[in-house]
Amino acid sequence: MARMPTTPENNVETAFNDYDLLAEGYAAENEASLVNAYYERPAMLELAGDVTGRRILDAGCGSGPLFAALRDRGAIMTGIDASAGMLELARRRLGDDADLRVADLAGPLLFPDGAFDDVVASLVLHYLEDWGPTLAELRRVLKPGGRLLVSVDHPFVITLMSHMAGEKPSYFGTRNRIEEWTMGGQTAPMSFWDRPLHAMTEAFTTAGFRISVISEPPFVPEARELFPEELRERTGTRFLSFLFFVLEAG
Repeated sequence: MARMPTTPENNVETAFNDYDLLAEGYAAENEASLVNAYYERPAMLELAGDVTGRRILDAGCGSGPLFAALRDRGAIMTGIDASAGMLELARRRLGDDADLRVADLAGPLLFPDGAFDDVVASLVLHYLEDWGPTLAELRRVLKPGGRLLVSVDHPFVITLMSHMAGEKPSYFGTRNRIEEWTMGGQTAPMSFWDRPLHAMTEAFTTAGFRISVISEPPFVPEARELFPEELRERTGTRFLSFLFFVLEAG
């Protein structure tokens, strides 16, 4: 994807991460893409394991594919997202009785302490500059011993791709990255905050979590037949894309 300047030209304020604008296109891409449908989402479900009867918060639920999959496995689901447009798509998928709420993960959450057995944060934390307040809130709404399942952009592959593009970012700093996404005929600048692995793990432990799993999983077997060109030169079943964590609330 083409990169854009971090600072908009001519001092014109730019709206970043406009998922309301991209909602239809992003949902369609997420539904069937290699990295989402055949890599990230199956990995999150594998890490979640048996969720029958567990109260789970889908933090950054988007159009609801992970919410739906966990609900089908017996979980009692609540979903939050900052984008009303994405939640509208989620409601079409999940039905009017689905517990879906507009909420900003950068701010306080309107749930009582210990409300959930698990929280899933699928590809959402890397939009935030400061993980501290968000992780503290997610820890608060988890019961003691509850789990936080996280997937984020892999810090090494982001640095590698930047170097391949002729840039020279420092791996060890926390830095802003701007990309231009075009989906469903709509284009919007997207803002990400990249940080090294040690900064991630320090944020988790400072918030009171114990790291039980760090995973770089394989894609699912059927992906090779569905995406022959993308996977043609890969002899194994793993590639660098996202990094996964299972954290336990202390």
